[in-house]
Amino acid sequence: MELTVDYIKNILPKRSLDTHKGNFGHTLIVAGSKQFTGAAILCSLGCLRSGSGLTTLAISESLYIPITKRLQPEIITITLPDKNGSISEKATKILLDYIIDRKITSIAFGCGISQEPNTKIFTERFLTKNKIPVVIDADGLNNIQKNVKILKKLKSKKIITPHPAELSRLTGVSISDIQKKREETASEFAKKNKLICVLKGYETIITDGDKIYINTTGNPGMAVAGSGDVLTGMIAGFIGQTENLMDAACLGVFLHGLAGDLAAKEKTQISMLPTDLIERIPAAVKIVL
Repeated sequence: MELTVDYIKNILPKRSLDTHKGNFGHTLIVAGSKQFTGAAILCSLGCLRSGSGLTTLAISESLYIPITKRLQPEIITITLPDKNGSISEKATKILLDYIIDRKITSIAFGCGISQEPNTKIFTERFLTKNKIPVVIDADGLNNIQKNVKILKKLKSKKIITPHPAELSRLTGVSISDIQKKREETASEFAKKNKLICVLKGYETIITDGDKIYINTTGNPGMAVAGSGDVLTGMIAGFIGQTENLMDAACLGVFLHGLAGDLAAKEKTQISMLPTDLIERIPAAVKIVL
């Protein structure tokens, strides 16, 4: 099924007058490392612009100053034990306790967290113990590529957002074969691991192994580092506003692409940036409304 404006408008969460920030979810972003500070910022902003009631960014201690001085003031921060500029395995309990204490409703996990040995340990420990719906992207996926069976063991509902190379590392299927059978490969992996797979690229695929949705927005100008970080934040933000993870994935993907189309019209596909895309999320939402 192709995603359209009419379909997205129908699943976009409605807001009544008698509401407060707690009605729209509290999203936790676990992202960033010394090499990829921007990933944490982009993911957080994508979430915030998608309407999350509260957005908290969890970062390693050494990144606090370089990240927060570029961060929107609306974003809450929590610092985690650090090792070599990335999240230490000691962060697991701290983060799990925070999730309970602050009533986190959704998580964006993995954007730019690095593949440091300590972060790989943290990734497995955290994902296996977490019970909150989670969107796993980038290094969150790269850190489990040698232990993919862990996905079946997760207690939480989950969405993964790989590009073809990341899905290739998870499945063992070549990138060229994935490109030839995108719907089939994504659907089989989703069904096998009981998750929703968002296979990014031209006409992004969203599937739970049963239903398959094909996106109709987006353009080649979005093929730049950081666009995927924004998408992960957007999907996680929508999870907190709707109990249906498939709806959250479709909302995030469609509006992300539409915002990219709006950015390309003004900046051109060659010169547009993920930050331009973020600034046009409100206009994309307005078109749907």
